[in-house]
Amino acid sequence: MKLWTFLLVTLFATFVSAETHTWWFNTTWVDANPDGVFERKMIGFNNSWPLPTLRVKKGDRVQLYLINSFDTVNTTLHFHGLFQPGSNQMDGPPLVTQCPISSGEVFLYNFTVGDQVGSYWYHSHTSGQYGDGMRGVFIIDDDDFPYEYDEEVVLSLSEHYHQYSQDLMPSFLSRFNPTGAEPIIDNILFNETRNATWKVEPNKTYLLRIINTGRFVSQYLWIEDHDMTVVEVDGVYTQPNTTSMLYITIAQRYAVLIKTKNSTDQNYAFMNRVDDSMLDTIPKELQTNGTNYMVYNETLFNEAKPDQNYVDSLDDFLDDFYLVPYNNETLYDDADYTITLDVQMDNLGDGVNYAFFNNVSYVAPKVPTLHTVLSAGDAATNELVYGSNTNVFVLEGDEVVDIVLNNYDTGTHPFHLHGHTFQVIARGPAIPDDGSPLNYNASDHDEFPQYPMMRDTLYVRPQSYFVIRFKANNPGVWFFHCHIEWHLDQGLAVVLVENPRAIINDPNQQLTDNHKQICEKVGVPWQGNAAAHTENFLDLTGENVQVKRLPTGFTARGIVALVFSCVAGVLGLAAIAFYGMQDISDVEERVARDLDVDLDDQGVNEDNIERISETGSSLSKKSQF
Repeated sequence: MKLWTFLLVTLFATFVSAETHTWWFNTTWVDANPDGVFERKMIGFNNSWPLPTLRVKKGDRVQLYLINSFDTVNTTLHFHGLFQPGSNQMDGPPLVTQCPISSGEVFLYNFTVGDQVGSYWYHSHTSGQYGDGMRGVFIIDDDDFPYEYDEEVVLSLSEHYHQYSQDLMPSFLSRFNPTGAEPIIDNILFNETRNATWKVEPNKTYLLRIINTGRFVSQYLWIEDHDMTVVEVDGVYTQPNTTSMLYITIAQRYAVLIKTKNSTDQNYAFMNRVDDSMLDTIPKELQTNGTNYMVYNETLFNEAKPDQNYVDSLDDFLDDFYLVPYNNETLYDDADYTITLDVQMDNLGDGVNYAFFNNVSYVAPKVPTLHTVLSAGDAATNELVYGSNTNVFVLEGDEVVDIVLNNYDTGTHPFHLHGHTFQVIARGPAIPDDGSPLNYNASDHDEFPQYPMMRDTLYVRPQSYFVIRFKANNPGVWFFHCHIEWHLDQGLAVVLVENPRAIINDPNQQLTDNHKQICEKVGVPWQGNAAAHTENFLDLTGENVQVKRLPTGFTARGIVALVFSCVAGVLGLAAIAFYGMQDISDVEERVARDLDVDLDDQGVNEDNIERISETGSSLSKKSQF
């Protein structure tokens, strides 16, 4: 009886202390100059950019009304890292868990924050929009934070393009870019600006929340003559781990403690640097280093700013694989189900370079996958109903799942799993471009860690592998994808349909009226299989599929040669046509000279000139190749 009383009191106290946060956000374009060298418009909320930092506590209610005020394009919003227990339809990826929100419509993101704390962010999950500014920080405060500090500071990292995403995309996904080279960034940002100033006080401990909200490049981060002690990654508290440098990929988050010095006789450079190994080319004008300032003494700072700080090696960053969860959560039991994913980049029949998991490039279905689950009945456990190009895997409830990812590409990729954190149990070394890819070997590998690091976004090294493990204890439809947005646009994604029976039987998972209205307004069915058929869920006639493959033997290098040969041929024909249409002055004299005829000596008349011209023309035609 005492136990029940205690539980009831605890539940009541939680209910009473929970708060409802209501936000109305209207998407608008805002004049901005993030890097200080180029003015352009960024996507803001309510005519303001950068977007606000949102703060809640676990158990709080979020009611965010998103008003799509774009003239013609759709939008969505994703709360990155939130589990969304029982509220899968609020997760945000279009045609995965919801229909796109069309222009002029309002969608209510309405959910209760689960048992989570720490550093998160929110962003559009519609292609290109968060790169254009639709991104912000989301913090879940914790009254029982396990470490002591004096003040909290939020730091976002990102990269910046001077061109809009809608202008970059056509040339990226193009047969004239057959190698799939990503658009080169124009700058890197530090708290949505450059050369930022952080004023600190001596002998204080700061909690710095660091979030990479970019769409492409990883960044190195270090502070001159200061260490950072990692205490959280991706919302998971860790045992303290001190380092002088962090390597932060897209979508990853770190919380670190920084102890300031006792003296104020010096200011220090706070450096962020792009991982330029991810860039196909490095323009001379690109500043790969960002110099920001940790200011102890404003008087000194006004007289002279610190010079940028250099390090001996960029290889001395913290390896997150060895981070240990604060609660010492042990390795889960052996996997009940293993998903092996091979990453490749290749060209299809249209000459465009796409990204593949197991030779399938993700193509969105005609009906959001969650909606297919809710309308498929007994067929919801059959992977076929979700389409042949969606890379869907159906998981049983509460089973332990391993994802083995083998990277056949020569680039670094950060992968994010929606709805979960996972244990990182293996990760291979980087393999040089001229080496052979290293696949995971299940029968020959290092011993798994006893207390694996846990997070929701993890990078795989070039031509290498990683293995992650999680429990399928959160019924829903969850995206797993590369968080380099260019690669997601190329199709590097799979969908996990987790415990579909539990989804169907949960009243909280049923679509809201607002959700259905959004689908109807945008013209997307909210029932049916991947091809929008409602009678026979195994009938995939008319489904969305990837472009057909090239004939055997075509390679990226061959496509490059073919494309440029065609371009050269077209330009050559155009030049011939242009000059062939031009009038030739003194044609008679030129023809006579070619035939070695002296017009004055011959005393030719107009008829002779005409005959000579005809003869010359016929000779010229015969001599053509």
